[in-house]
Amino acid sequence: MLMGLVVGTVVSTRKEEDLRGLRFLLVRELDQQMQQTGKMVVCADAMGAGVGEVVLYASGSSARQTAVTKDRPVDAVVMAIVDQVEVGGDTTYVKP
Repeated sequence: MLMGLVVGTVVSTRKEEDLRGLRFLLVRELDQQMQQTGKMVVCADAMGAGVGEVVLYASGSSARQTAVTKDRPVDAVVMAIVDQVEVGGDTTYVKP
């Protein structure tokens, strides 16, 4: 799993039939200090996350293991919304 910040949404009115009903989010990867790495990915949203939220996402074959994405042609999925991050005993993020 990777951690990221939801920075936007992606809307597509025409898409592969297996993608219908999925919501797509634009997620920027975060490092353990909660700094953006510059890497960006489009994720299917299995959690109802919103812009500005910190999330955990999976990519590759793991992205097709949630109930929402099972056997669908996705390469990344938001699978958790982060409440708090602690690194080395220090809290680096708390959901507002």
